[in-house]
Amino acid sequence: MNWQTYWPILPCPILRCENPRMTTDIATVSVAQDHTTDHDFVPMKWGSNPHVQTLLPRFVRRKALFEPVWQRINTPDGDFLDLAWTEAPEHAQGKPLVVLFHGLAGCFYSPYANGLMKAFKDKGWLCVLMHFRGCSGLINKQPRSYHSGETSDARFFLEHINQHFQDVPRVAVGVSLGGNMLVRYLAEFKHDPLIKAGCVISAPLDLLSCSSRIQQGFSKVYQAYLLRSMNRALVNKLQRHPEIGHWKSGEKVQISSVYEFDQTVTAPLHQFQSAEDYYQQCSGLGVLHDIATPLKVIHAKDDPFMTDAVIPTTPLPNNIEYHLTENGGHVGFVSGTPQAPEFWLEKEVPRWLALHLT
Repeated sequence: MNWQTYWPILPCPILRCENPRMTTDIATVSVAQDHTTDHDFVPMKWGSNPHVQTLLPRFVRRKALFEPVWQRINTPDGDFLDLAWTEAPEHAQGKPLVVLFHGLAGCFYSPYANGLMKAFKDKGWLCVLMHFRGCSGLINKQPRSYHSGETSDARFFLEHINQHFQDVPRVAVGVSLGGNMLVRYLAEFKHDPLIKAGCVISAPLDLLSCSSRIQQGFSKVYQAYLLRSMNRALVNKLQRHPEIGHWKSGEKVQISSVYEFDQTVTAPLHQFQSAEDYYQQCSGLGVLHDIATPLKVIHAKDDPFMTDAVIPTTPLPNNIEYHLTENGGHVGFVSGTPQAPEFWLEKEVPRWLALHLT
């Protein structure tokens, strides 16, 4: 079986998020320190506010920076995963490979996603984003979906990739929810991760505290946005799988918090006893010491999705580099000027990954 027949190229123009302009997770930014290096984050002048940092990327980048090559792989349980590549993989066999896992309700058209992918592409690397089930714009076939600790699809995908890219270095990046998932994955598959290094950005490593934080102050605006997308996806899924919820036919779905969604949908759908049980079992903070793979963790202190509970309080192993900035919001990290904004993650993440792609 050759690559071309095993990986049919799918143009798939319909594989888009519900709103390409509004698909990122909210982000934060870090401030300049007294002594900076070439990879320290310095927030945009007059733009260090965490909400400015979080929201600005979606206003600056209203369109994707490029159109990807779409592919689909079928999962062992009869479902599918949609992939977005920076270029046709059969033409890039010798290039280093970066795997990207997006955040909650994200997709390729999220500004942080195609921005990072374009940065990797400009480095001469091949990059692929794995859409979690139901996030490519099409309802997945099985009742189950995805969550912060669901690693089986990532493992299946990486094993699939490994069959075709055995001789090139491979690394992974996880953003927000995808970052927590990547931490859980690296701990679970400590002895055979199938990647050389990982980087996680704005990851909710303590899920309980983050679900509480997003219900406070201005962060409720972000929660409302995410829930609009999550509720719409749930309504569509209930048409195919009415058994997954307690709603009667035609009844309006009104879930008002991420916690309620996890308690009502995520937990029972994925065999957790409750939202608290899900958070306890799937938070990444407690398994950082189980990771042997080189890993960089990036957090901003002012992330409106986070609390101090996500910050490690004990020394980390030497293979983990923890980068905590004062500012940056949630997956924001916008520097430069209002006239010429720059996206620090698109410089810092490739810089660090390059150390492990030789």
